[in-house]
Amino acid sequence: MSNLRADGHKPNHETRVDDLITTIASLGDVELTKRFLRDLCTRSELDAMAQRWEVAQLVDQSVPYQQIARRTGASTATITRVAQWLRHGEGGYASVLGKLKP
Repeated sequence: MSNLRADGHKPNHETRVDDLITTIASLGDVELTKRFLRDLCTRSELDAMAQRWEVAQLVDQSVPYQQIARRTGASTATITRVAQWLRHGEGGYASVLGKLKP
């Protein structure tokens, strides 16, 4: 398969990422999304994303970092990085966490 667009140019990183995000957002079905992500990602990539999501939820609940590390197996460096993005990132973690709260 070629990396060229229909116009013969290579897509840039941002275009590829936007295309992927648009595709995932359009799936609208949990089972289809699960199958798509399983085909797209390695098991370790999925595990790493799932771990970061679990860490984000626990940080949002103000669980102490050492307890998060024990519960999730995440390093304190990963926990700190996730907490940084939760507090000072693009707002994605906070927005989704807010949508999930009753």
